Amino acid sequence: MSKIRVYELAKSLEKESKDIIKILQSKGVEVKNHMSAIGDDEIKLVKEAFGLGEQQEKKEPVETKKEEKTNHKVEKQEKKVENTKKPEEKQEIKKPSKKEAKKEEKQEAKKESKKQEVVKQEEEEETIKTITLPETITIKDLADKLKLAPTQLIKNLFMQGKMVNQNQEISFDEAAEIALEYNCIAEEEEKVDVIAEMLKEEEEDESKLVERPPVVCVMGHVDHGKTSLLDAIRATNVTDAEAGGITQHIGAYMVDVNGQKITFLDTPGHEAFTSMRMRGAQSTDIAILVVAADDGVMPQTVEAINHAKAAGIEIIVAINKIDKPSANIERVKQELMEYELVAEDWGGSTVFVPVSAHTREGLDNLLEMILLTAEVLELKANPNRRARGIVIEAELDKGRGPVATVLVQKGTLRVGDAISIGNAYGKVRAMIDDKGRRIKEAGPSKPVEILGLNEVPFAGEVCIATKNEKEARNMAETFIAYGREKLLKDTKAKLSLDDLFTQIQSGNIKELNLIVKADVQGSVEAVKQSLVKLSNDEVVIKIIHGGVGAINESDVILASASNAIIIGFNVRPDNMAKTVAEREKVDLRLYRVIYNAIEDIEAAMKGMLDPVYEEKVIGHAEIRQTYKASGVGTIAGSYVLDGSITRNCSTRIVRDGIVVYEGTLASLKRFKDDVKEVKSGFECGLVFEKFNDIKEGDQIEAFVMEEIPR
Repeated sequence: MSKIRVYELAKSLEKESKDIIKILQSKGVEVKNHMSAIGDDEIKLVKEAFGLGEQQEKKEPVETKKEEKTNHKVEKQEKKVENTKKPEEKQEIKKPSKKEAKKEEKQEAKKESKKQEVVKQEEEEETIKTITLPETITIKDLADKLKLAPTQLIKNLFMQGKMVNQNQEISFDEAAEIALEYNCIAEEEEKVDVIAEMLKEEEEDESKLVERPPVVCVMGHVDHGKTSLLDAIRATNVTDAEAGGITQHIGAYMVDVNGQKITFLDTPGHEAFTSMRMRGAQSTDIAILVVAADDGVMPQTVEAINHAKAAGIEIIVAINKIDKPSANIERVKQELMEYELVAEDWGGSTVFVPVSAHTREGLDNLLEMILLTAEVLELKANPNRRARGIVIEAELDKGRGPVATVLVQKGTLRVGDAISIGNAYGKVRAMIDDKGRRIKEAGPSKPVEILGLNEVPFAGEVCIATKNEKEARNMAETFIAYGREKLLKDTKAKLSLDDLFTQIQSGNIKELNLIVKADVQGSVEAVKQSLVKLSNDEVVIKIIHGGVGAINESDVILASASNAIIIGFNVRPDNMAKTVAEREKVDLRLYRVIYNAIEDIEAAMKGMLDPVYEEKVIGHAEIRQTYKASGVGTIAGSYVLDGSITRNCSTRIVRDGIVVYEGTLASLKRFKDDVKEVKSGFECGLVFEKFNDIKEGDQIEAFVMEEIPR
């Protein structure tokens, strides 16, 4: 049974390939494209569909046509050759001489080779080729790839109604479409991220790996005994007299437990996780979650759990303050079950250790559990290679210049090594360990301070030891050339509601991460449930954290690392949170009415955000004293802390981070006189519109609404 391709049949029947494909698919024949091969039965079906009976002369297969075409071409060329011959040459001699016989043989060979060339050329025309194209390409370059003259390609496109010139750039999709017409399948060129390639790690030889100490970070709610626990561990296991000053000195230290070492990171837990995982470098192996036995799970405890889970590391729960009479270990275990942390004795996999930093009870057990968890994790590193680590902290010291605290993760860092850290580079002039001693070398999991850099690096940057200083300088220059913004584009592309619709349309966003903060737990739940319901086929809304109280620095850092938007309901951000949000470009949205928040998210998803008024804070004041006046109400004797308070401004009264009033000023006086404005450093009397429940110590925020274009 002979086989024929769809496009060949289409050519012989003088029909379109797509029409034949449609007919075959309607008859139940599986045909993928114009290159699919079909048999006699399928050909019969197609001919019947076009009403071509048996009586019609069958068209010869394409192969015969090809041969005929080729012979025709060769005959033409032969005629040409015959015509060019001189008249005397045309008269054939009956018995040619040897010389003439040789000449004839040569001509025959020439004709044969020409015939083969024509056949080869035709075969090449029918072959499908694969070409690799970049994201954008000029018409001239595309023509070169297709082995065509640019003028020919421009002419063909002009015939299709497309006006182009040879220097015009077209996208990959357009180029791929054009290439298909010339039997070429286009594949997109793989983009090479120079920075990623530069930071790429070589595969480790398993035989050279040795055990390394675990890196542990302690986190939990305020006043649950994190620092006390660290001090107790340090005092028990570090005999050196300088141990007491370690925290202030370096921010990371090592303790010795029966000959085995453990590295503790003494940096703020949440920040350590989120900031350091931005570059994909995992700085910690185990997190110790400290929960007070008499207090239970608190908002910051939940935050800590979210941060640890986001970083994807092992959690050990240390139930502290078990020496207190009101301690209830079982209640803590029960509360943590809500957050998927189930104790081993309750059938789960999380290690729970009851401890007391005050009496030092259970500390040995906790350290033993850390070592046991580390053993299960099989933490290994190769010390006999060039060092690689991560910057925990960095600062500019007046006497010593740029100082970086580096946690060595692989290899061994030595004094005199050339190093590159992001856009900083240099030579290690000196290394200081956690006890303030000068050391010559530092192996895996060892925290050290290094001197000798040309500038202060960013915390969380990868530190790489290079062959020489020239290589380190080149790496730093590459970082600077590409720019830090471009470098963190994929891991930390900040999102705002204004450009959400654009990103959904371009397919960049599948999930919208939100952090919800409100004044009471009930509001948190209500806002969370309302926003989650807005999820649709294009975008899924995920609430990665919800909590009660003012928006703090930790919330902003989590939003920064997770590319989330913060929704504040009846709460305000504190000063530090504002500063970090501005620096990290995190979108903070504050609302007083739940429906406004829902409308904004919904409108952003639909791309219907209207021009809005932006709030501009013009000043802050503090209520120092209150006076009651008949017919007026309560007067707030206030001191302007910064900016200014104007007569027509709107005000907000914040008590313990929670907004208790928002409205306009009824009057603004300085002594007995009405004034238009009171600047910072001066006192004034304020009366609020229909609100008298003011207290000493309340914070006043004055603001005006400015229209901003979208």
